[in-house]
Amino acid sequence: MASTTESRKGPVIAVFCGASTGYSPAHLEAARSLAHSLHAHNATLVYGAGTTGIMGEIAKTLVSLSGPQSVYGVIPKPLLGKERPEENGGEDESTYGLKTVVPDMHERKALMAQQVIQGGPGSGFVALSGGYGTLEELFEMITWNQLGIHGRGIVVFNVEGYYDGLISWVRSSVIGGFITPGNAGIMVEALDAEEVIKHLKEYKLSEDRLQLNWDHK
Repeated sequence: MASTTESRKGPVIAVFCGASTGYSPAHLEAARSLAHSLHAHNATLVYGAGTTGIMGEIAKTLVSLSGPQSVYGVIPKPLLGKERPEENGGEDESTYGLKTVVPDMHERKALMAQQVIQGGPGSGFVALSGGYGTLEELFEMITWNQLGIHGRGIVVFNVEGYYDGLISWVRSSVIGGFITPGNAGIMVEALDAEEVIKHLKEYKLSEDRLQLNWDHK
């Protein structure tokens, strides 16, 4: 198991994104741009540990700028052959950063969230372009924020209008009475990489969040 980000004082930012590149080159360019902004702000990337698609692009770009310790990936064992096909179980920290292999998707998401929650100011969750898995991870963190499980910022990096439909759905849900106006702001839109960092640093918690006690110790 690789070292976690527990001892880091700077921002820890989890990025959810696709293991595919998408058809537009803008998606990979956005990943590279975000990696440069993470480097500029001394942030650590936590991600799904894939080496393909947008996942691989953001990881290898940040490693090239900040070194292997700046990237921490978490991947379930069944996905190793799919999302890290060139390794065959080996290590490639010099290109894609540190990684931990976990048994399943639930532990992957829990460990990624833990790293962000323990991070310094400006830590949070970001969605780059992706498919079902990206949206599932994004919505779980939105729900956890709404329930008071964490208080970290959540930003969607809207590349070429990719998330316009999602943002429109949130507005429709407010109009329909399923999301409160305050909680509509749990998820914030960013149009470029520096705006992602800015929104995380300036993130304000919704007053409509539930104030629940999740400490079962």
